[in-house]
Amino acid sequence: MIPSPQIPEVPAPCRLLGITGAPGVGKTTLAASLAQELASAVLPMDGFHYADVELVRRGLLDRKGAPETFDAEGYAALLRRVRAGEEDVVAPMFERHLEQPLAGAIPVPATGTVVTEGNYLLLDEPRWRAVRAEIDVVWHVVIDDSVRLDRLVARHVEFGKSPEEAWAWVARVDEANAARIEAARDRADLVVDLTGWRP
Repeated sequence: MIPSPQIPEVPAPCRLLGITGAPGVGKTTLAASLAQELASAVLPMDGFHYADVELVRRGLLDRKGAPETFDAEGYAALLRRVRAGEEDVVAPMFERHLEQPLAGAIPVPATGTVVTEGNYLLLDEPRWRAVRAEIDVVWHVVIDDSVRLDRLVARHVEFGKSPEEAWAWVARVDEANAARIEAARDRADLVVDLTGWRP
C-alpha cells in the first residue's frame, strides 16, 4: 500500500486557501477535510456554474464544465467579500443530483481560514486572474492519472450517464479541461500529490 503523503499545514494567517487541480484529483475531499480541521467552510467554485438554461442561451451546454461556463466575475466578487471579513456572506453550491447551482446555500465565517476549491483558480486569463488575486495561497493537487480517470467515469455514471457516455464525456470535455488546468500548475504556491492519500 502506498503511504499517505503528509498534507502541508495551512499557512497562518491565511484568509483564503485555494485548492485546484484537474477533474477527479480529489479537490473536494481534501477541501472538506481541511475545512473540518480548521472548523471552517468550503466555498466551491462549482457554485458559480451557469445554470443549464443560461448555458443553452450561450450555446455552451455541450461544454459544461469548461472555464467559459462559469461566472468567474461573480466568484471573484464573493471571494473579495470573504477576504474583507464581511458578515453574513452566504455562498452558492452545486447540487450534483440536479446538476445545477443553488444560490445562498453555504454560510461563510467572517474570521479564520476559508477553503475554496475549483478547477480554474490558476488559469492565466483575465477573469480567472481576478479570482486568483483574491486567494492568499493556492495548492495544486495531482494524482495518478489512471486513478483520476476511473474516478471521473464513476462519478458520471453515478449521476446518470452510461459507462460509454461517461468515457466519451471524459475524453471530449474533462480531459481538454484537465490539459488547461495542468498548463497553469506552475502558478501554484505548492503542488500536493494525493496519490495514496485517504482522509
